[in-house]
Amino acid sequence: MRLLKWMFLLLFVALSMSLPVAALEADAEHAVAKSEETSIGEGVKRMGYGLGAGLAVGLAGIATGLAQSRIGSAGIGALAENPKLIGNVILLVAIPETVVILGFVIAFMILGAA
Repeated sequence: MRLLKWMFLLLFVALSMSLPVAALEADAEHAVAKSEETSIGEGVKRMGYGLGAGLAVGLAGIATGLAQSRIGSAGIGALAENPKLIGNVILLVAIPETVVILGFVIAFMILGAA
């Protein structure tokens, strides 16, 4: 099972590294079709923007998932002992979700600068 998780992680990293390169090639073909001069530096800059936006959302999502898993399991344990804590547990599970929302905001800011 652990090997399978590492395989999926490796596949995810490989895809996240290859997709910006494919987008860069498509952008270069589009520029050639419009007969515009595109520098390599501009393409690498755009690739960096895409990679940064993806990392902002992806790492925020992973961190939120880890936090919510621990908070959720502790919350279920607390609810088993005292069902009146349902409001507090829901609030504590929802708080890490703001990290993902901020990751999306940062990604939109990065892509808006491109």
